[in-house]
Amino acid sequence: MGPMTTHATTATPLRIGPHTVWPPVVLAPMAGITNAPFRTLCREFSGGKGQQAPVAEPRRRAPRHRGLFVSEMITTRALVERNEKTMHLIHFDGTEKPRSIQLYGVDPVTVGKAVRMIVDEDLADHIDLNFGCPVPKVTRKGGGSALPYKRNLLRSILREAVGNAGELPVTIKMRKGIDDDHLTYLDAGRIAVEEGVTAVALHGRTAAQHYGGTADWDAIARLKEHVPEIPVLGNGDIWCADDAVRMMRATGCDGVVVGRGCLGRPWLFADLVAAFDDGGGGQARPTFKEVAGVMLRHAGLLGEWLDDEARGVIDFRKHVPWYTKGFSVGSEARRNLAMASSLAELDDHLSGLDLDQEWPERAEGPRGRTAAGKRVVLPDGWLKDPYDCAAVSADAELDTSGG
Repeated sequence: MGPMTTHATTATPLRIGPHTVWPPVVLAPMAGITNAPFRTLCREFSGGKGQQAPVAEPRRRAPRHRGLFVSEMITTRALVERNEKTMHLIHFDGTEKPRSIQLYGVDPVTVGKAVRMIVDEDLADHIDLNFGCPVPKVTRKGGGSALPYKRNLLRSILREAVGNAGELPVTIKMRKGIDDDHLTYLDAGRIAVEEGVTAVALHGRTAAQHYGGTADWDAIARLKEHVPEIPVLGNGDIWCADDAVRMMRATGCDGVVVGRGCLGRPWLFADLVAAFDDGGGGQARPTFKEVAGVMLRHAGLLGEWLDDEARGVIDFRKHVPWYTKGFSVGSEARRNLAMASSLAELDDHLSGLDLDQEWPERAEGPRGRTAAGKRVVLPDGWLKDPYDCAAVSADAELDTSGG
């Protein structure tokens, strides 16, 4: 491991209903990414101070995992209909506490039924609602980051969710709005407070920005001032633990949500724990040998989860560019890694590389989707009236969960 940078912050534990979250860090739900194996990996690294264990040896038997780790997006209609893929996605490891599900829905009645099902069948301990997704297949149906523009529809969904949640806390994740001319986050925050939502998370970008440009941390500060009654979580451009500490100091937010920053870097959660604990901390700078060990563990966990080693390794392929970013891995070697279909094959390809490489500076910074968006795809007439919900019907629900 390389040198450490010291952090200090006066952050306090995050309260999400009955759950105390320390450090005040949430793994963002990401479709196709934050399934049970990835959550397991991140939780293992969150179990102790990063400087106390090599990156290749996460604390697999730590007495507690710190932070909040949210499932990938679960579509309410698919949940209510007990879609086979969806029922697999909502399975939590016995050590996951609290169990956190993110729901996507556009129909208040269906959202209410899904929340009631979660409560009645004890499927989770926390429910987050997705109002932040900018991808066209979601926004063209009026969902995700498009939905808060319809204030009354947002209110109806939140009322059904909170009203059916019983003792379970309901939180929301959202963006600033559709574009700079149609900002919704302050209205949405106020509606959330009025309808009994426990906390709100804001990604400091509009839907039109997708993942391009720079996240607007000032908007997070404005939301915190606007809804002082409940915790506000900040999201956007947290690539290392220093960024999380800076965001909290700059905005006054109550916690941070980490998304793309942990792609190919699940040990970021060890850094975050260290940064918030006792003013200690630093940044892990693993060798490529250590990174390769994590890659094999991640692929192996996916195989166990899918009950099929080959499918697990194939699902892992999308992670290869993120883990190897910045290291000297030639294009042919990257292709081979991304075409492996067994753990032995993946291990063999990794073993043929220079595993003694130290952590390169070019490994820092953005990963995942970074391109700015184009026009936001919306239902016809969506922007004509923010209070007219006629454009949305129950069949606008996506019929599948996850990626």
